[in-house]
Amino acid sequence: MRDLLVRWLAAFVLFVSFAGTASAQLEFDITDFVGKRTPVAIVPFGWEGEEPEKPYDVDGVIAADLNRSGRFHPIPEQDMLQKPTASLDIDFDDWSILGVEAVVIGKIIQTGANAYSVQFQAFDVFNREQIVGYRMPASRGTMRRVAHRAADMIYEKLTGIPGVFGTKVAYVSVTGSNEARTYSLIVSDVDGENEFTIMESTDPIMSPAWSPDSRQLAYVSFENNVSTIFVQTLRTGNRIKVSSRAGINGAPAFSPDGRKLVLTLGGVDGNLDIHVLDLRSRELTRLTTNRAIDTEGTWSPDGQTIFFTSDRSGGPQIYRVGVNGGTPERVTFEGGYNARPRLSPDGSRLALVTLDRGNYRIGVLDLEDQDLLILSAGRQDESPSFAPNSDSLIYATRQGSTGVLEMVSADGLVRQRLGSGRGDIREPVWSPFPRY
Repeated sequence: MRDLLVRWLAAFVLFVSFAGTASAQLEFDITDFVGKRTPVAIVPFGWEGEEPEKPYDVDGVIAADLNRSGRFHPIPEQDMLQKPTASLDIDFDDWSILGVEAVVIGKIIQTGANAYSVQFQAFDVFNREQIVGYRMPASRGTMRRVAHRAADMIYEKLTGIPGVFGTKVAYVSVTGSNEARTYSLIVSDVDGENEFTIMESTDPIMSPAWSPDSRQLAYVSFENNVSTIFVQTLRTGNRIKVSSRAGINGAPAFSPDGRKLVLTLGGVDGNLDIHVLDLRSRELTRLTTNRAIDTEGTWSPDGQTIFFTSDRSGGPQIYRVGVNGGTPERVTFEGGYNARPRLSPDGSRLALVTLDRGNYRIGVLDLEDQDLLILSAGRQDESPSFAPNSDSLIYATRQGSTGVLEMVSADGLVRQRLGSGRGDIREPVWSPFPRY
């Protein structure tokens, strides 16, 4: 049965097995940027405390976040004509000379044993006014999270788009040879830091999916040669078996309220249909009944519609059906292969894997005007997942014989590669916004 599902996924969602060695932390490399990056200055934060040096490089994290967005260029510290830590010390003329459009200043103040106050301000140089200012409590252990939150607020004020620097990404890493592979379900900050393993097995792990509160992951495991869907709590490591029926159990996705999962279930004959499982009552509702293969269900943001992949028209295409059932409606018509649907959180666009001139690439379909924009440029790109601000996507691709991840803006103007250095990475999924 495991082989049946693996073969089907290989055909429909490009589940490619690469040989790797050891896993390493994700590293970012901006590979494409169309347009001008806005110069900004992130001034080294001041420090008031008992120790000779500040406990954490908060300003460095903010600068790295803004740089990694691809939209901003933090100027080097050595180019700064001044390094103010208070608003009254800012000389806007100096920053204008450097072409800087925004300047960020801040200070870390010790308030007790392992207790600090992190304060920051961001200023529009052209208008000579503050655009955001905030003060947050922190400990040594929360400094990084505080820095990401500050970067999120600054980014939103500068672009009008909520920042996602404080979010996380989950993915599957495969290491070892064909005879002795290890599958790891890994969660890290979106910048690749704070990596930790949720689950590790010599049997395949597939299809991770975040709960809407970012506290749980659903995934498929083939322990004991049986496809089983688990829901695991990240903080405790506790997991619950939610589906282990005879046949195939696959492709879980949480409903927007976190109370249900859409699942792909099938009998021993391999025929697959879309089902919805109520996690509290364990009531199971079948949404499709068709001799075709129906799989990869995903929810609309309002929780009223399920989008899924089906070959009922002769090849993989995207369909949608009401959460209470009904006749499925075809969504994609351009091209002979469209699969792995994922809705943007704002509900306006649909990410998918499409066959583009002989290559499997990531596309985004505007659901209103039906325009399809190809965002990736690889040969076998798969598993698109939207950022919670709907402005970027993450997906899996190949670099030589190795699986890596890439991020791309929804307009295709900014692309970044996330490589682990070693090993094979696949099936990324972007977390919702953190709940501070």
